[in-house]
Amino acid sequence: MTLPLEGIKVADFSWVGAGPRATKDLADMGATVIKIESRKRLDLGRMSPPFAGGVRDPDASVFFGITNTSKLGVTINLSDPRGVEVAKKLVAWADVVVENFSHGYMDRIGLSFDALKAINPAIIQISVSVAGRTGPLGTMRGYGNSAGALSGMAALSGWPDRDPHMAPFAYGDVVAPMFATVATLAALEHRRQTGEGQHIDISQTEPLIHVMADQFANAQAGNGGKPGNRSAVHAPHGAFPARGHDQWIAIVARSDAEWAILAKAADIADARFATLDGRKANEDALDAALSNWTRHQDKHALADRLTALGIPAEAVNDGRDVFTDPELIERGHYRAITHSKLGTCDMPAPPLRFSESTIRVTAPPNLGEHNHDVFIDLLGMSEREVGELIETGALA
Repeated sequence: MTLPLEGIKVADFSWVGAGPRATKDLADMGATVIKIESRKRLDLGRMSPPFAGGVRDPDASVFFGITNTSKLGVTINLSDPRGVEVAKKLVAWADVVVENFSHGYMDRIGLSFDALKAINPAIIQISVSVAGRTGPLGTMRGYGNSAGALSGMAALSGWPDRDPHMAPFAYGDVVAPMFATVATLAALEHRRQTGEGQHIDISQTEPLIHVMADQFANAQAGNGGKPGNRSAVHAPHGAFPARGHDQWIAIVARSDAEWAILAKAADIADARFATLDGRKANEDALDAALSNWTRHQDKHALADRLTALGIPAEAVNDGRDVFTDPELIERGHYRAITHSKLGTCDMPAPPLRFSESTIRVTAPPNLGEHNHDVFIDLLGMSEREVGELIETGALA
């Protein structure tokens, strides 16, 4: 079986999360992705914990590893004009250039979109930033959590009586790459039909607004606020304690009929809860009564029992549960790789399966691991030239 994106060539100048997650998807689906980084200015992803062995090592970051599978890695010092000239060779080779630097950086080093087109007229450039490259915030520097604040996500998250909630990881760095991947594929199809390349400007803030549109609509209708785990139209609706330390089960009753079934299973006989209006008016008491029952149950067994009764319920999986989940294992979600610093470990695969194609997940690159393969074997530079550029810091 073939890789669906085999033959697509990507020069990946991006770093940290928002860009690399998009190029990871492309690489895992078969594109040749060359990650361009520098020892002079380490990718912050390489310095993000956790580290294999507990030692702070740019080649041992698990965060970096997960975000950069299946790529080749080279070092180019973009602050050195000689390094930029080598980067231009990769632009000439590539179908797609991806970057998420601060506003104006690519222009300042001589790699503006106009410069890229002069080298490769059909080039596609993907630029990812917090708020996009235009508008009042077009020059803003920031990270995924900046998008979480700007998009309204923080204000809509958490509990009604508490401050805005910032997610434990940067959703902007997760959602925007999905749109970047789709945009890349659309631009490649456009080029196939017309021969034209183009520059695509992707904001991390706008995709978050896009996926929360229904929540903004609720707010405009007067149903806004922070509901926590509750719902305006269902009760009960939330995560309830299960047997064991920090174990939980998610349960919802979508109708009075479903509540009647759930109430019978939980032996809750309280007339206040017979209707949705009654349950919403007495939701604290409802949640307390249900919790008194669920806290004595195994979350997995109870989820199976309630699902068999037609009640939407599922165990709230923690990290260990997710890693050992038989469904994910059966679907091949985890792929074993062997890496010089990470050792033999499992990496997440793209969450999709093709009937006539395959996907791959190979080890992330060590810093500069493929310099010889790319500069000499692929680009045709001489060993002497590459050696001199490495020695003088242009390929560092």
